[in-house]
Amino acid sequence: MQKGNIGVTTENIFPVIKKFLYSDQEIFLREMVSNAVDATQKLKTLKEKGDYTGELGDLTVRVSLDADKGTITISDHGIGMTEEEIDKYINQIAFSGVSDFLEKYKDNANNIIGHFGLGFYSSFMVSKKVEIVTKSYKEGAKAVKWSCDGSPAYEIDDAERADHGSDIILYIDDDCKEFLDKSKLEGLLNKYCKFMAVPVAFGKKQKWSADEKKMVDTQDDNIINNVEPLWTKTPSTLKDEDYKSFYRALYPMSDEPLFWIHLNVDYPFNLTGILYFPKIKNSLELQRNKIQLYCNQVFVTDQLEATREPDGTVKTGGIVPEFLTLLHGVIDSPDIPLNVSRSYLQSDRKVKQISTYITKKVADRLKAIFNEDRKAYEEKWDNLKLFINYGILTEENFYDRAKDFSLFKDTEGKYFTFDEYRKLIEASQKDKDDTLVYLYATDKQEQYSYIEAAKQKGYSVLLLDGQLDVPTIQTLEQKFEKSRFTRVDSDVIDRLIPKADAPKSDLSDDDSANLSAVFRTQMPKLDKTEFMVDVQALGAQQRPVIITQNEWMRRMKDMSRFQQGMGFYGQMPNTLNLVLNSDHPLVKKVLDDCKASTLEALKPIDSELKGQEARLAAIRQQQDKKKYDELTQEDKDQKAEAEKAVEEQKQKKEAVIADYAKQNSIVHQLIDLALLQNGMLKGEALDRFLSRSIDLIK
Repeated sequence: MQKGNIGVTTENIFPVIKKFLYSDQEIFLREMVSNAVDATQKLKTLKEKGDYTGELGDLTVRVSLDADKGTITISDHGIGMTEEEIDKYINQIAFSGVSDFLEKYKDNANNIIGHFGLGFYSSFMVSKKVEIVTKSYKEGAKAVKWSCDGSPAYEIDDAERADHGSDIILYIDDDCKEFLDKSKLEGLLNKYCKFMAVPVAFGKKQKWSADEKKMVDTQDDNIINNVEPLWTKTPSTLKDEDYKSFYRALYPMSDEPLFWIHLNVDYPFNLTGILYFPKIKNSLELQRNKIQLYCNQVFVTDQLEATREPDGTVKTGGIVPEFLTLLHGVIDSPDIPLNVSRSYLQSDRKVKQISTYITKKVADRLKAIFNEDRKAYEEKWDNLKLFINYGILTEENFYDRAKDFSLFKDTEGKYFTFDEYRKLIEASQKDKDDTLVYLYATDKQEQYSYIEAAKQKGYSVLLLDGQLDVPTIQTLEQKFEKSRFTRVDSDVIDRLIPKADAPKSDLSDDDSANLSAVFRTQMPKLDKTEFMVDVQALGAQQRPVIITQNEWMRRMKDMSRFQQGMGFYGQMPNTLNLVLNSDHPLVKKVLDDCKASTLEALKPIDSELKGQEARLAAIRQQQDKKKYDELTQEDKDQKAEAEKAVEEQKQKKEAVIADYAKQNSIVHQLIDLALLQNGMLKGEALDRFLSRSIDLIK
């Protein structure tokens, strides 16, 4: 019997392995089974090269569970190990046998896994003791048994084994007993091993026994993996149904995908896979983590989502650009550096090449589909645009690829490329400064009347109702030459695309102020909403009262939902404009009626107000001649007293106007109609509006 200490630089290597080497305990099973597959693949390579002349026999890797003994055993019929090889590859942690093997058989060893670092020692994350019973394929080799109890001390002894290969027996630790549950173990095998390149068996298939009235084992192995998954096959040999069937196997509860991309490249890196465009349910977060990353058919991770660092920068898994983490499918590459941080993945040259390649393949596929069958592409656009918009927003150069197959949809359901739409509107939708204005709506029903007003002007209106449509127009405004996007309800129709300076109202300043006060004093108090009243000459044919919202403020509030650092915009109240059309007969009627009804009450107030304003103007004129530090306290008090007197008269005047407006049913009807048009009239206010409407009809 040989005894000794494993060649490590510290006595505490096993606690390090147990806690820090791997991020997740459960991957010990991936490591153990992939090592067994690795040993089997090596034997097949030796056979192909003629360096092994014996029979391969049954190469199935078997995983067995003995809950009573507390063991999990992984058995293979691969190359096995001699005592010298155990000493070299097991007892010296820093040495990897795969490196030697790959160098010798580099032309035939593409399927050797061996990229998982200290794979074997991950077994000690869950085991209090590990045994290896192994026999080399080499002629005359003897079976040996290696054992270690989780300390650097090990033992090697003679053993009995008929065939070449290895049994790895894991004695599961007391704090990891959950891995001795059959369903748990089978779930992990399905997660990590379901596409490994050698058959992996876990127990026997079962069938229902009428006699015993329970499920019983059959003689057939329960093979848990598909050794030739779809992405390893030549695309020309596959049909659409093959891809759809594979998608259903990966995502049983998902809708049928829109289409797919089969990846296959062997230079300057090796990469295969299939990426699917799923039907999006208008949710970014719920769709992530659907791409499975493999290394030579061994599952690595499905955590490819973006992560935000403490300094606010965004990092991703690096293999897939952030916007493509919304895709579903499989990527398989032996060139991916594993068990390293994501930031290292990003800096790795091959990872960057892979990411660039995937982006190009996706863009090429989208462009090809658009060119081959535009009608089918348009039918899928509402599902596709989330991916494309996300790419335009997050990938610096993706716009240049996407501009030829990105589409606009107008409110009539017609589709246009960016160039097609620009040519459509450039004759009619340029403002007086020669800026091209793209009008858009976000809700066809809620903004119906605004859309119709634009159409009557001969304008086209886009429908931007997708989750990322509004944030994307920020980028498009930077890309398009001398252009801007304006929501169709952000101003009155004649000012959406101003062709000349706006016509001025013929009302006097006093009449305009009084008219504003009539409506301003009657506006409802709505949560997080403020109203500004504006009097404009819009023409007798336009509506009497319109509610608009400034494009910039609304867009900032929309952007605050997606972009960090803009949250304060989301907390700000909505500032809406109530635009009064001074040319409309109803508005004129309100003004005339107000003047007649308040004339006597306002005479003394207006007289006093003019006197106080004249006094204040004189005080300001006198004090403006002095520097601020030359003003006495008496000067300051005199000015403050005059300002207070003016404000008191203004409040009296507004109170008189408010008393009048409160009783004017036309004022309230016009306000409620404007609110109703914007979906802001509800509850008690809506009930009052209905009652008033009936009274006015009588």
